[in-house]
Amino acid sequence: MFIVNVEGAIRKNDKWLIIERSKKEEHAGGLLSLVGGKVDREGNSSDILERTVKREILEEVGVNVKDRLNYVYSTSFLTVKGENVVNIVFLCEYESGEAFSKSTDEVEAVLWLTTEEILSHRNSPIYLKESIKHAEALIQIQLSSML
Repeated sequence: MFIVNVEGAIRKNDKWLIIERSKKEEHAGGLLSLVGGKVDREGNSSDILERTVKREILEEVGVNVKDRLNYVYSTSFLTVKGENVVNIVFLCEYESGEAFSKSTDEVEAVLWLTTEEILSHRNSPIYLKESIKHAEALIQIQLSSML
């Protein structure tokens, strides 16, 4: 059995919306992360991943993203408890809201960082760096197809 987790890579004015996870969090406490969370069981439903990432972003940092989300990539990992997690990252377009920590139990701080700042930050885990690199690559593909 897998836990399914979704994250949103949100970019505004060439900066990414990044959170510092609460030190109270069991997984990756105190590290930088994209905004996201676990998918709830719903039975039969559609667009569950997309709805979950939009809900988590609004619940954690008070930001709305546009309806159109783009799949970036997926990974899997084991939690410290040995639980299997599938993580799916979506590229999200900022729509509205001032980003802030709505729950200090989950989010210690909210930051807008450039790609370079994320890649060089001492609290950026390798998986965040990989997510940002993949999201950047997708943006470049989208931009080149518009030319």
